Amino acid sequence: MKKQKQDQNRVSPAGEDLKKTRGTRISPLNFATAFFLFLAVYVSIYGVRVIGGHYPYALKSWMFTAIFVLFAIAVSFMDLILRNFFRQTKKLWIVELSFITLAIILFLLAR
Repeated sequence: MKKQKQDQNRVSPAGEDLKKTRGTRISPLNFATAFFLFLAVYVSIYGVRVIGGHYPYALKSWMFTAIFVLFAIAVSFMDLILRNFFRQTKKLWIVELSFITLAIILFLLAR
């Protein structure tokens, strides 16, 4: 009875072995978070310029840096939420790629 209880504790709800799922998993939203953090550092170092217009007070690099950092925080939080719902890496990749595709389509439609 005690051995069976220990075996149940080692299996995740998705049916995978917990030793395999404890490692760090790479996902598409990890890449998106890294991209937003890279943009934040790049904008803070080199600033923002607009082609075809002069906006002396509207474009502050610290504002864009803060926006990219907030995007990175939101995307990493979304990644944590989706990791809790989808334990299998394959399903996680499918859902996160679908989320990124939907966000790009909505951005292009709003443009």
